Parts: sequence; structure tokens; C-alpha cells
Amino acid sequence: MIRTAHDIIIKPIITEKSMAGAAEKKYTFEVPLAVNKIEIRKAVEELFGVKVASVATMRVVGKIKRMGAKSGKRPDWKKAIVKLTADSKTIEFFEGMN
Repeated sequence: MIRTAHDIIIKPIITEKSMAGAAEKKYTFEVPLAVNKIEIRKAVEELFGVKVASVATMRVVGKIKRMGAKSGKRPDWKKAIVKLTADSKTIEFFEGMN
């Protein structure tokens, strides 16, 4: 199956910690479980026109939630932290959010 860059980058993660990382050119995205670091690197470079220095990924386990007697689980997901090179421009999407 051929994935496009829009299929790989699901959404940006906007938290206090990720906004602090944006000052150091580190951006956080939610990605599908099946993608690897090379695919994430190519997708970010294609979508935002930047140069990627490194990609760190982590699998986030979904929480167990209860509604009365019934119990369920949120789905697992993957988080990617992308660090840009020093000479690369910033991603404008994250500007002005912090």
C-alpha cells in the first residue's frame, strides 16, 4: 500500500511540553503505528519543506476507561518527535501557539 505524506502525519500534538520543544526545532506529531522513521522523515520534509536531522518514535499505550460496570480501552497510537537541522526553516504551523 502506498501512503502519501498526508496519510503518515495524522495530526500535530499541541501540549505545553511539545511547544517548549518547538523553540529548539523539535516538533511532535501523531503517526500510524505501521510507519517507520524513514517514512516519517520523508513525509515531514515533503509537507513542510524543511530538513529533518533526526526522528524519535514511541508507542503510546491506550488507557483503560470505565463507564459504570463496562470497561473499554482507548486505541494505542504512535508519537513521532522530529528534530530539524540548524539551518532549516521552522514549521509555520506551530508559530504563535506558545
